[in-house]
Amino acid sequence: MGRILKTVGATIAVALAGVAGWLALAPPELLEVGDGYAAKIVCSNVFIAGRDGQAVLSDDVQAPGHPLLKFIGVSVDRERQFVSARIFGFAAPTYAAYRPGLGCANVSADTIAGLKATTTQPVPPPTRSAEVSWPDGDKTDIDPTVQKLIEDGGLAGPGMRAVVVVHDGRLIAETYGRGFDSATPLLGWSMTKSVTAALIGMRVAEGRMDVTRAGLLPEWSGDERAKIRLADLMGMESGLDFNEGYGNVSDVTRMLYLERDMAGFAASRPAASEPGKTFRYSSGTTTLLSRLWMQSFDDPAAALAYPRDALFLPIGMTSAVMETDASGTFVGSSYMYATARDWARFAQFLLQDGVWKGRGLLPKDYVAFMRTPTKASGGEYGAGQVWLQENGVRAGTGVFPADAFWMLGHDGQAIMLVPSLKLAVVRLGLTPSRGGYDVQQLNARIIEALANN
Repeated sequence: MGRILKTVGATIAVALAGVAGWLALAPPELLEVGDGYAAKIVCSNVFIAGRDGQAVLSDDVQAPGHPLLKFIGVSVDRERQFVSARIFGFAAPTYAAYRPGLGCANVSADTIAGLKATTTQPVPPPTRSAEVSWPDGDKTDIDPTVQKLIEDGGLAGPGMRAVVVVHDGRLIAETYGRGFDSATPLLGWSMTKSVTAALIGMRVAEGRMDVTRAGLLPEWSGDERAKIRLADLMGMESGLDFNEGYGNVSDVTRMLYLERDMAGFAASRPAASEPGKTFRYSSGTTTLLSRLWMQSFDDPAAALAYPRDALFLPIGMTSAVMETDASGTFVGSSYMYATARDWARFAQFLLQDGVWKGRGLLPKDYVAFMRTPTKASGGEYGAGQVWLQENGVRAGTGVFPADAFWMLGHDGQAIMLVPSLKLAVVRLGLTPSRGGYDVQQLNARIIEALANN
């Protein structure tokens, strides 16, 4: 019996050693995706938002995510400004490095130093007067009725981190979740797509881009992808195959956490249908859009500085950081951090049709183009990276005016814009969709309250 037990024990030990060796030398891609996600989210929140790394791991990565994420540990190197993540303490090590002005990017251990040599000048901190009303200053003009609505936990929703309401160019209501305030930059996830659309509009206004252009990439020459127009990518109807599913290894999670050249990966996807025929929501196509507008510059350094110099500084978004991947392309599909007030400044910019202090940064009626319904989406999506419905509620139904549209992002990020009412409602948080929260109830109550004022 003793010999049998020893044999069994030895067999188990060998099996465990084999599994450990396999995990160390050839970990499954799911583990690499998980570690990459943890490293990236912790890095950005530590070095952009100034939060505690272990709290971010626990609250932002593990609590709402895949069960395997609970086995991930992270290490934050504040001196060298990078984060490493390992599941089970040793497997699938991944890294994310911070660059001032460009945020964090997933990198391999041997490329950290080279990546960190790429930086841009961060936006300087604001010097705003408490006596001057937002957006030029920090003074709020609180509407007590609307303020009461956004402080209602049932309307603001679980995991709320910030709600800001802008009406007629004034900040009329504002509230924050515990541990967050008006100075905390927050991730917009796919709301970043609308910022990318605005950057393209600015290049159109400067005569450097044309939304009707086809033949976008040399690697598409000679096949059906050569027919794809810039407008097809913007309306999510390019026909490119792309799996946007989260929670496993898919095209989008592979792109965001395994690929160092995200736009190159998206460009490699085959055509699944003709351009303009099928709506397929895809972060890959928006990352391609980022590469295309950046390629409209002769100088790569000028492209890296463009969001800051041409958009963020002119409209006062001094907290905004759009992050690049390791290849230097902005991840315009997913990664922009800004305070709630600065997200509201961008919303106000769109409400004003791209005009700020008398200066038109976007082509005239470009925002109307952005919210023009696309045929392939059945009217659910606009031509410029915005939604025309949220949680099944469409513009022009119920209390929502026909010109309402939405910027939406993963885990409960939402901005409702209604140009006819001069209204924007910014709601940011960590609210997974499986909880059933409906931000439209909050939006509807705000519209009703303003109508009755």
